Amino acid sequence: MAPPGAALQLPLLLLVLGACCARPAAAAPLLSALGRTLVVEASPKAGQAIPVKLPVLHAGEDTITVTWYLNASSPAGADADAGYRAVKVTLCYAPASQVDRGWRKASDDLSKDKACQREIGERPYAGAGTGAGAATLQYVVARDVPTASYYVRAYALGASGAPLGYGQTAPAYFHVAGVTGIHASLRVAAAVFSAFSLAALAFFLAVEKRRKDM
Repeated sequence: MAPPGAALQLPLLLLVLGACCARPAAAAPLLSALGRTLVVEASPKAGQAIPVKLPVLHAGEDTITVTWYLNASSPAGADADAGYRAVKVTLCYAPASQVDRGWRKASDDLSKDKACQREIGERPYAGAGTGAGAATLQYVVARDVPTASYYVRAYALGASGAPLGYGQTAPAYFHVAGVTGIHASLRVAAAVFSAFSLAALAFFLAVEKRRKDM
């Protein structure tokens, strides 16, 4: 016969063992906890920059060339990229384009960040090359990118896909002019129709004036 209380001891023992073996849920990475281990540059094509103002790119037409390499001045040192396996590049809303737009709001908690949700490419990490050895990616601005100011951020990913470091072009921003939904041929047709309407109006006014003078 089992000793008194044995029926209660077994479930309690299992509960204690389960609590000891359970792993805590992995915390979402914080941007502030990542080292700025990459140098990232983004260059609109020559001739697209407007003096004094931000460079302007047109959605569905223009190309961004993104370059990244290991930040030699990072506190992490020359071995900062030891665990890097890939680099993910994202397009991010600039602070000015986040104002009064909660759906674009940046957050230090990357699981809650809404500013850098648009991924524009991912490449295997190719090492710490600089200059001609730096890694590059060309991105044609998608037609559904809305009108706003942006910058580029690149995350260095480990084998698990989690970010281990990052770099970004901010505070160097650029502007994207989004597609309005009106095709160029419609604009031309509207302009021609407007000109025809003005010419027709002028003609009828001249005819009417001649009738009154007769």
